[in-house]
Amino acid sequence: MKIFTIGYEGATQPELIATLVQAGVRLLADVRAVPLSRRPGFSKNILAAGLREAGIAYVGLKALGTPAEGREAARKHQHARLAAIYARQLDLPEAIVQAQQLKDMAAETPTALLCFERDPAGCHRSLLLDAVLPDAERVDLFVG
Repeated sequence: MKIFTIGYEGATQPELIATLVQAGVRLLADVRAVPLSRRPGFSKNILAAGLREAGIAYVGLKALGTPAEGREAARKHQHARLAAIYARQLDLPEAIVQAQQLKDMAAETPTALLCFERDPAGCHRSLLLDAVLPDAERVDLFVG
């Protein structure tokens, strides 16, 4: 199975969508705990509408997002702390359910995980894939 990741840091919505279309992505799994953004075009409803116009489905998987203390650790480049916090998040019942949903969807449809950070190494989406889909072929997409 192949799964894509993408961050929208420094991107516009049209640039992000063009990158997804070019890669053949058909489903965007938003793994932000808070699917809102001050960046134009990246709050969930506006993003979902733009994706739909491009033929890409949208699903929000908030339980697979990083809690506030994890986002703080990521901003401070405290990767070990982020990993510990996020591991606890993935043990929550709703995260377990959504992780299974992600696996099922990704097995059927070319799927990309979305979060803010451009660099997947500093983002929870890499931790998510390591925990939930460790054998998947990972393709990190970069806008621009």
